[in-house]
Amino acid sequence: MEFLDDLGIKGTLPGAYAGRWLETQGEVLSVESPVTGLEIARVRQASADDYEQVVTAARDAFLRWREVPAPKRGDYIRRMGNALRRKKEALGSLISWEMGKILEEGRGEVQEAIDVSDFAVGLSRQLYGLTIASEREQHSMRETWHPLGPVGVITAFNFPAAVWAWNSTVALACGDSVLWKPSQKTPLTAIAMTRIVAPVLEEDGLGALVSLVVGGRNPLGNAMLHDDRLPLISATGSCKMGKTVNEVVGGRLGRTLLELGGNNGLIVLADADLDLALRAIVFGAVGTSGQRCTTTRRLFVERSVAGEVKDRIVRAYESVRIGNPLDPETLMGPLVDRSAVDAMQAAIGTILEQGGEVVYGGHRLELDSPLKGGAFVEPCLVRAKPGMPIIQEETFAPILYLIEVDSFDEALEHHNAVRQGLSSSLFTNNVRHAERFLSAVGSDCGIANVNLGTSGAEIGGAFGGEKDTGGGRESGSDSWKAYMRRQTSTINWGDQLPLAQGIRFGD
Repeated sequence: MEFLDDLGIKGTLPGAYAGRWLETQGEVLSVESPVTGLEIARVRQASADDYEQVVTAARDAFLRWREVPAPKRGDYIRRMGNALRRKKEALGSLISWEMGKILEEGRGEVQEAIDVSDFAVGLSRQLYGLTIASEREQHSMRETWHPLGPVGVITAFNFPAAVWAWNSTVALACGDSVLWKPSQKTPLTAIAMTRIVAPVLEEDGLGALVSLVVGGRNPLGNAMLHDDRLPLISATGSCKMGKTVNEVVGGRLGRTLLELGGNNGLIVLADADLDLALRAIVFGAVGTSGQRCTTTRRLFVERSVAGEVKDRIVRAYESVRIGNPLDPETLMGPLVDRSAVDAMQAAIGTILEQGGEVVYGGHRLELDSPLKGGAFVEPCLVRAKPGMPIIQEETFAPILYLIEVDSFDEALEHHNAVRQGLSSSLFTNNVRHAERFLSAVGSDCGIANVNLGTSGAEIGGAFGGEKDTGGGRESGSDSWKAYMRRQTSTINWGDQLPLAQGIRFGD
């Protein structure tokens, strides 16, 4: 395929970058496409010794980078974003082929990386502190922000480019370096991204600012969590994984930025615009084959319109074209691999055991050659009851639970009754219900939308969730503060030494 040549990722590739590509010593990882089940390329993963070289280089690069004025850092990021622009089509195709999302979503993910690069360029001139009125005469106080250090970034397979960009471009603007450990399911996108952006920094010997190690939890993941040279670990993954990250990094008093499970809910009230709601529901449940952290998984519908909503979802699901994600007519590609298909089938079995009713789909699909070995499934609609234990868990697949309710109050109670708290949505034309949903007594999620779905967050807002979702915030707003250390400074410009709170000592 042309995009593989364009990105230079054929054959067996090194899995570590430290300002230069290392001759890595770890085991060889075969990278297979979920579209065909066939090998795309191989990656020789990083060993413990390789990791040591990479983290040392990232630390050395940080010590230089923190002295570069922030607006000049922004200029490097601008050129990195332009490099991504030039490779947008090839990189979007790679994401689709390696991960399985449709081409339009692959392109959109690269665009998201470009957009957050633009955001970080502007941010580089807006790392504002504060001036503070001192209670002491002839004193001035200020609050400033300084670079933190090398940041460890651990990403999941479902957004193999965008999540790195959310973290890395902002961290670079803040004066940090970045050490990236991508998912072993999507290492080629990480290698391609690094090959695209690193040359911008290599020109001035700063390539190690965007360091990379490919490998598993042992030895790389655990090494990062225990490494005092990484003051911040930003990790995206399951709630179980996040709790381990928090425990280990917190044990050394390091910082964590966690983006964990979603299990997102969408409420449709009787007065809603059902045409609008249907589009949001279908994209939210089927987009990226149900493998977004913001995927719509729980649908609460007022009983008087539940039958119509169910029928319209079924008709929409029947029209969803499933197949090759590079085909522009395809709306749903494969799951990330065959094990994800197995997990979905196991979840459906549990659903039936717990009293749920499969209204539509959920079957494993065997498509014709050359897609015969792909990880394809039908989207699944389930009529469910709120007390089913499986609803408390997030199955990373296109399974949508339809739960009928009698009122907004009931819907909101069930909506907030899960442990996760990422994204939420309400469809209504009642302004009182809308305002309540967005209030302190409404949705308990980090993201709350009215009359649009749970998926599709913009980079300008802080992205993240509450409860078991981890509390982290990435990308926009003031998320940059997570990548910096705060310093309060006081200057005495007089010739006396008054103490705070009027204390007198030794006079």
